[in-house]
Amino acid sequence: MAETAYEGLAGAWSADGRSEDGRFEDGGFEDGRSEDAAGVSAGAGGAPRRQPAREAAARTYARALPVVPVRARGLTIEDAAGRRYLDCASGAGTLALGHHHPVVLEAMRRVLDSETPLQVMGLTTPVEDAFVTELLRTLPPRLADHARVRFCRPGGTDPVDTAVALVRAATGRAPIVTPTGAHLCAAAEACCPSDAGEPPAGVVLEPVRSADGVLPVPDAWLRDLRRVTAERSVPLIADETETGVGRTGALWAVDHSGVTPDVLILSKAIGGSLPLAAVVHHEDLDGRRTGSDRRAVGAPGAGTFRGNQLALAAGAATLAHVREQRLAEHAAALGGRILSRLRGLAAEFACVGNVRGRGLMIGVELVSPDGAPDGAPSGGTRSDGIPSDSAPSDGNPNPSGGIPSVGGPPGTGSELALAVQRECLRRGLIVALTGPDRNVVRLLPPLIITEEQTSTILDRFADAVQTVDRRRGGHAPPRRAHAAR
Repeated sequence: MAETAYEGLAGAWSADGRSEDGRFEDGGFEDGRSEDAAGVSAGAGGAPRRQPAREAAARTYARALPVVPVRARGLTIEDAAGRRYLDCASGAGTLALGHHHPVVLEAMRRVLDSETPLQVMGLTTPVEDAFVTELLRTLPPRLADHARVRFCRPGGTDPVDTAVALVRAATGRAPIVTPTGAHLCAAAEACCPSDAGEPPAGVVLEPVRSADGVLPVPDAWLRDLRRVTAERSVPLIADETETGVGRTGALWAVDHSGVTPDVLILSKAIGGSLPLAAVVHHEDLDGRRTGSDRRAVGAPGAGTFRGNQLALAAGAATLAHVREQRLAEHAAALGGRILSRLRGLAAEFACVGNVRGRGLMIGVELVSPDGAPDGAPSGGTRSDGIPSDSAPSDGNPNPSGGIPSVGGPPGTGSELALAVQRECLRRGLIVALTGPDRNVVRLLPPLIITEEQTSTILDRFADAVQTVDRRRGGHAPPRRAHAAR
């Protein structure tokens, strides 16, 4: 299940009687305050224990991160126990400006105070017009000059479905090429079929493949693909759901290669922390088919909650702030510093594999120095490779407030990544896991991160890695080759 990478982080009690949220069993906090005295609604601290009985297990994010956030500002999240964490997950990239940025809040207040309808369908409003105007300012010029914006449902796959329906209707063809992993090199070949076949309706790719473990697509390869798709009249679709709005050190990740796609899929950060999705495409894709076909194109992405006015206002404010404050350049500079420091860890610790990324979208791969494959039983894992919830095998109490450890030393890359995530959380740092084997720690700090916060995050992460390496009996010979790329 999707949540298994977090199993064992919550639901256990430490030896001193504290729960995962830091409260003692009598309901008080460590300093003796009651929940009400701490300004937390009654019962908020017990949410992690109630959640398994109330919510389905099949969730995109795990129920087991033992943090009950009650306040947030910038990079900082405060939980029901008064603990503070630096958030390097950023809502999986949704929070380009962090939590409760004043520019975003002010834009939302203006909408609320103006009595503008909060939800409309198919009607142009001043708020929507302002968003589209700001969006066009940020797009690659060759696309912006001929762009059409199509709003769609803000669900995870809805923008992709809309883009696919668009190119299929425009080309009259059905096949879609989605290059991932080892198939990157085959994508260009798929656009050049034999005489008996026909080219695909489109090629969809992420400039940085986050779910595959934060893997940037090489710029030269992307330029070659653009050349081939243009020659064969195959629309190129860039999925910038997570890479857009300055995340990679450019306003859009395709900007690094100088490539102009025919279609851009946009979501997450463009809503300024609220659900919003849009597909931007070249006007030619609107004009290749008849008018009736064009109306049909919108059907897969149509839905009640497209074009929410608060999200449009928050998104316009976010786009303008990122552009005006040059936050993409800021992300490039600090991202380079983070990559350099983390690659130093790869040279020092054999359990740290490849470190890669772009801007403030970074992945740190954890590998087994002993060569144990991911998913293999080791120490405190079940036969299916899922970490157990048992206490540390040495019987020592957890010294850091009830975040349990996997029984025995971590062995596989996925176990090591989970252990690093736990140790980061102990130190007040929230990170996520990704990759097919969940063995890549992903860092997505907001674009407003400061030099001081960067240093703190790097120190905490390095300390977490060192602790995990020591627990597994580390100090194996460094693998300097891991620091490549």
